[in-house]
This record gives sequence, structure tokens and C-alpha cells, in this order.
Amino acid sequence: MADYILRVYTDVLTEKATLSSALPGGNRGLYLADGMATVRDERGGATLSANSAWFSTGNTTITAGANGARVLRYELVKGGTPDADGLAQGDGVTSIHKLSAAVDLEPGDGYLWRCDRVDIPPSGIAYTHVHQGPGIRCLLEGGFKVETGGETHVIAAGEPWFEAGPIPVLAYAPDDKPGNFSRTMILPRALKGKSSISYVNEEDKDKPKRQKYTIFLDEFIEI
Repeated sequence: MADYILRVYTDVLTEKATLSSALPGGNRGLYLADGMATVRDERGGATLSANSAWFSTGNTTITAGANGARVLRYELVKGGTPDADGLAQGDGVTSIHKLSAAVDLEPGDGYLWRCDRVDIPPSGIAYTHVHQGPGIRCLLEGGFKVETGGETHVIAAGEPWFEAGPIPVLAYAPDDKPGNFSRTMILPRALKGKSSISYVNEEDKDKPKRQKYTIFLDEFIEI
């Protein structure tokens, strides 16, 4: 096993702003939280609207639409890579490193890059569960509480958090707000198109689940 870093940045671009230089190649997923943006690499490009995503391993450029754009940029890089090196640059571009987490992966093995969105209504509960791989989540709106490892974390809109995968997690939205978040996970390839969640307690397995999942990216990656 070897050390890798899964990290997330928020890139805010004013109207029609563009990066002054391309982001270097590597496994990268872009989730457009607000606005519109044109994204491009050596393979081609796409125009994204809010609540859509794009994956690239190449040198990546981002250009905002007429009303600007807010992008959640998830990247997987080798351990020891400085977070400051990943900041986007350009006039009208504000780039903020939000979170990095070390993950152990086997070099040469193939993995699945999943970017999805989870929508949990007010008072909704994600019963105690585990996943088959690590991931970073970022709360888009509402509020959230995450209980794991004997600690409770209160998450506000715009804040990220990391879940290792095999460590049990109980999470829930407050009574008056949803808990809607963007998520990127590194999973076994066999899970393409399949759920990664397993419930820890037998009594929770058949309870109604109020969360909704929308998968945007399920891409095979090499490391």
C-alpha cells in the first residue's frame, strides 16, 4: 500500500473568468455547485450547469459563464504533494483549499472514482453504516451531524468532511434543514453502478431510507 491524498478545493470564478494556466494532469472530478462553466482538457470539453460533474486525467481549464461559477474540485494525488500547488490561478478566480485526507491505495491496482450527490430531507437519518472506500463530502445546503469514532461533528453549509470507509458512521439532518452534499469516493471497480453502503446494525437494514442518491461519475481510474 502507498500514501495518496484525496483533496477538495472550492474555485469561485466571476463572470467569464478563466484560469490563467491549466491545472496539471491527474485524477480529477469537477462538481459545479452554482452557475455555468466550460471545462476542457486534451480530449475535448463540456459545458456544465449547476448540479453536474465532469472527470478528467488531463490538463484542465475552467471558464465561467456569464453569471460566474462555483466549482468543487476533487483530486487524487501522491502523498507529499503540497496543497498550495493545487490552487487555481487567474483574474477573477478565487481558489480555496478546503480539505485533504491521506488514503492508502495499492499502486498498479485499478479503482473506481465515484462522484455523486446525496440528498437527505429534514430529520432524515443515514443509519450507522460503512462504505467500501474512502471519500470526501462537502455540504451543499442545510446542516448535518456526523457521529464517528466516538466524536460528533456539526457540519455547516460549505464545509467538507472525510470518511475513511470502514469506520462506522451515523449521520443525520436537523429537523428544520436538509443535509444535501456532494461526495467523491475511491472504490473497488466491482462497485460500478452499485451502492457502496453497508449497514452495521441488523435492525437498521430494513428501515425506510429517506436519502436520495444521484451518481454523476463512475469512472475507472489507474494510480
